[in-house]
Amino acid sequence: MADSSRIGCLYVDACTDEQATAYDWCQEAVDGAERCALSSVEPTEYDVLWWHRDELFDERALADAPALAAYVRDGGTLLLTLSALPAVEPLGFEEVAPDATGWEEVPEPTGHLWQALYDDHPIHADYDTLRVHTRGAGVTIPYARYESIAPRSGDVLASTIRGDTDVVKQMAILSWEPGDGQVLGIGSSVAFAQPTHDVCQGNRETLIENALAFLAADERHPLTGRPKNVDTFGQLRERLDDDPSRPSYHVTPPANWLNDPNGLIHWNGRYHLFYQYNPAGPFHNTIHWGHAVSDDLVHWEDRPVALTPSPDGPDRDGCWSGCAVDNAGVPTVLYTGGRDKRQLPCIATAADDDLTAWDKDPDNPIIEELPAEPEVLRTEDWEGEFRDHCVWRENETWHQLIGAGIEGGGGAALLYESADLRNWEYQGPILAGDRDTAGTVWECPELLDFGDRQLLHISNYEDVVYFLGTYEDGEFDVDRRDKLDHGDFYAPQSMWTDDGRILTWGWLPEARDVSGQWDAGWSGAMSLPRELSLADDGGLCQRPAPELTELRGDNTSYDVVRLDAGDTEQLPVESRSFELRATVRLEDAEAVELSVLESPDGEERTPIRYSYESEIAVDRSASSTDPQATGDTQTMRVRPYDAPLSLRVFVDGSVVEVFANERHCLTSRVYPTREDATGISLSAEDGHATIASLDVWELDSVW
Repeated sequence: MADSSRIGCLYVDACTDEQATAYDWCQEAVDGAERCALSSVEPTEYDVLWWHRDELFDERALADAPALAAYVRDGGTLLLTLSALPAVEPLGFEEVAPDATGWEEVPEPTGHLWQALYDDHPIHADYDTLRVHTRGAGVTIPYARYESIAPRSGDVLASTIRGDTDVVKQMAILSWEPGDGQVLGIGSSVAFAQPTHDVCQGNRETLIENALAFLAADERHPLTGRPKNVDTFGQLRERLDDDPSRPSYHVTPPANWLNDPNGLIHWNGRYHLFYQYNPAGPFHNTIHWGHAVSDDLVHWEDRPVALTPSPDGPDRDGCWSGCAVDNAGVPTVLYTGGRDKRQLPCIATAADDDLTAWDKDPDNPIIEELPAEPEVLRTEDWEGEFRDHCVWRENETWHQLIGAGIEGGGGAALLYESADLRNWEYQGPILAGDRDTAGTVWECPELLDFGDRQLLHISNYEDVVYFLGTYEDGEFDVDRRDKLDHGDFYAPQSMWTDDGRILTWGWLPEARDVSGQWDAGWSGAMSLPRELSLADDGGLCQRPAPELTELRGDNTSYDVVRLDAGDTEQLPVESRSFELRATVRLEDAEAVELSVLESPDGEERTPIRYSYESEIAVDRSASSTDPQATGDTQTMRVRPYDAPLSLRVFVDGSVVEVFANERHCLTSRVYPTREDATGISLSAEDGHATIASLDVWELDSVW
């Protein structure tokens, strides 16, 4: 840090021992540093103001510092550490104050877990790891963090590391850019008074020195500042472009966390895909609604965040899953708002035709009480497991399904009716089930009408189960039950297109641990859009949307590939982004194996095995040498083996999406580590097999 920087070290009344130790260090490190009382400081005399505080924050401490907020907004810079971090809220820089403050014992080395997006931030410049310990064990220290909620206006630069454990929801280092100024907050693990390990001490001093130097230079990191605009989303994508595990033709978030698809609607000729999104990092917390749009289902564009939790509203803790409807020409979304231990339905209407801005109803929530019968499941987290919405109109009446868990076991899809989308009357469950499974919740229910028959699907924490049957007079009569997808696929939602098709997307959750997702800087992808219909025999058909053929590039084609027992046919294609289509006949073979993402020596490979037992299995045991990745095998049943198998396989970074006979789907997430894990091969076991009409296409990015 330049010795000429002028640092004002703030205190109230008199310095505590902790403040004195920190400020003594600063005055030794910087010639231009001096202590100054909040009541008398002239902010414009300094390049940076640093407020380090160990006493619990008291808003009255700011009563004598009216010029501080104006100084920052006019271009000043401020560093807030430990218990001074909550000052961002009364100073007007942030609407949501840190929700976790106090003193904590530190039984193991503790520090900061840096986000991959900000690993080049100047205050992190002297570290070669995302995990930096700044406080040794055996002390009790003050802290202020965001934990159950995230800041509305600030960027989360780092969370917390405790020993070797990543604690991603303890958000500790943050950045704000109010007006023309800049604020950095470091809420934990930078106490100075107690002695600590030399390495931790050096890391702590480097962090604070870098923070002061960064603020004194009035720099800006290109990815900080909220709300993010479309250009910034583009920069986020560019930052992650080099990740070979990141899908290129499946919809992903610009960065950070994505889960359920929400509010799907075909509006004014454009496909709108909203989704559960956490802008604070690649983990689930304080959910917003992200937004992507497409004119053709082939090329997608990011749009600004559509729904943001309201600090004073019933959705303060998250704008959770919901759906969109056309209400007399007004796009309207119904979603679950979460606050404290309550999760209740809320409504918002579009403020523009681009669906980029939404007006929340001031009377939210629109349903304030849980139904009495059946009794809704209570858990440690929620007064009632009651969430997610499917809404449709029939005979001038609006109908709404809400997912729920039931006390004593099982889940249910609960029906409400309304004339105006705001006043709802409870009708009862249209279907309940899984009574033998305690703690089950039927999430994200959706009812789809195919004319003579209807389909209801629910997500029960593990699987997406669908029921085919008939729905009439508030009851669903089931005649068939199966899984919509047999792999890493959850919480799907559908839209009716203008040409009358039903298109469905599902969330593809990660199959690697929290640390793997953190290091990547992103989590979650959408499935390909699937066109749903009923076959002549009444069964469900699932096909990739036909528009996706526009992504096809270079083609490798075979009329017939004949495989003998033990043969391996290596295809002349090396790719992590392709579509493979083939018709497989086992003849007298026990199985045919299609291996994708294969390294030349076979150390990494993902076999897709079709056997005479009428089963398709995706074996992930050798998919990755990364211990953070899941290695189990996923399976699904298909039609009898003596009939040809129509197979379409889409490989996209870490996604393997399998469609069999246009009816069965299995999606897997895999994470090869080797650059040369790009091969494709075919083989037969214990007999002869025929692969007909084999095509492999390279696929382009949708972004």
